[in-house]
Amino acid sequence: MTQPRTPKDVLDLAQREGIKIVDCKFIDWPGQWQHVSYPLHEFSEESFTDGFGFDGSSIRGWQAINASDMLIVPDPSTAVVDPFCAHPTLSIVCDIVDPVTREPYTRDPRNIAKKAVKYLELTGIADTAYFGPEAEFFILDDVRFETNSHSGYYYVDSIEGRWNSGRAEQPNLGYKPRYKEGYFPVPPSDHFQDLRSEMVLQLEALGIMVECQHHEVGTAGQAEIDMRYLPLVEMADQLMLYKYVVKNVAKASGKTVTFMPKPVFQENGSGMHTHQSLWKDGRPLFAGSSYAGVSELCLHYIGGIIKHARAIAALTNPTTNSYKRLVPGYEAPVNLAYSSRNRSAAIRIPMYSHSEKAKRLEARFPDPSCNPYLAFATMLMAGLDGIENKMDPGEPLDKDIYSLEPEELEGVVRMPASLEEALASLEEDHEFLLKGDVFTEDALQAWLHYKREHEVAEVNRRPHPHEFELYYDI
Repeated sequence: MTQPRTPKDVLDLAQREGIKIVDCKFIDWPGQWQHVSYPLHEFSEESFTDGFGFDGSSIRGWQAINASDMLIVPDPSTAVVDPFCAHPTLSIVCDIVDPVTREPYTRDPRNIAKKAVKYLELTGIADTAYFGPEAEFFILDDVRFETNSHSGYYYVDSIEGRWNSGRAEQPNLGYKPRYKEGYFPVPPSDHFQDLRSEMVLQLEALGIMVECQHHEVGTAGQAEIDMRYLPLVEMADQLMLYKYVVKNVAKASGKTVTFMPKPVFQENGSGMHTHQSLWKDGRPLFAGSSYAGVSELCLHYIGGIIKHARAIAALTNPTTNSYKRLVPGYEAPVNLAYSSRNRSAAIRIPMYSHSEKAKRLEARFPDPSCNPYLAFATMLMAGLDGIENKMDPGEPLDKDIYSLEPEELEGVVRMPASLEEALASLEEDHEFLLKGDVFTEDALQAWLHYKREHEVAEVNRRPHPHEFELYYDI
């Protein structure tokens, strides 16, 4: 399907496809899609400039009730036919605009991502930042959870879960991946080959180019589907569509998908390794003659990410659950170092290809609970700060970092151990995000306030089930 680019293109597409409903989607502050739908007759070419009104005070982290009126303005380049609606529906991603000033809203994550790209162009360093996230997820059969004044629990289950190897399933056929051994087994141990392929075909039908799909390391249906890289804003749009498709395909098959970083104890968590590269005038800028075949500019970009990583974490690993994944002993990197090939490093330089166009870095600490617009923009701004200030990333660590002696790790900075630590780091180190008015002080303070009040404090106030194991008989 040819992607529409203008309002007229969208309306022509709607006529060809017999569309009855137009569904306007936008991303909220924490990173979930919200939507509102209109009959097609309410749409005209003017809708793409005038927008539609909504209550911004009802969206998490946004407007106060006394200044609640906001506008959603559809972006015609994002229109696709929604494959999951019973009635013919066109889905369009929208920007958020202040109805009084007609300026883009400073807390709209998509606007922040667009400003990051504009800043990149203004620096003259590059004109395109490519991003390629590898968002992992778990496919589960059952999930239950509740917290209240007198109880709190969660329960997840999967036909693939190794813990079910002794369950009476009448019959139990025994094909359940061992803990931490779910990477690449063929069916029948891999129960979800067909389901992942269905997800891939649905993604490709919507114009998303998929590179591969496979079972991931974790038992209980951990999965990964990799998309071809795209420019920053387009990839953030696409990642939200990816999550929407994966969840809905799973639901149609009686399964449920979670992008929580650590839903299963003592098993690998779900990361979002994020490949990044800068280009200018169609030429890749990260290829060169320095370490691992990268350019000095690339090393400075890496230096910026390592320098600011503890602050970056507040946006790339933005949940309390994120830090259950960032612990030693699993694949998630805790130590801030870079290396070629080494998957225990926070920044890896993939060595699959010697092509200049394929030269890139892979940030391995982000996870898929993030708001992709904010996460990508933050990493880009950190990398640009590294380039502008010629930040030295130090010597590479090509050994297994988890096996190093304490003296060998001396001087290697670690990722935050909690969301509280990450937020404190962001509060102390965020000047690099204010360049070019990409993030505003108001937006960052709103992020800090929301995360501390609505997530950190809420988790900290509640007794944890394991505390009863530890302390009940004191």
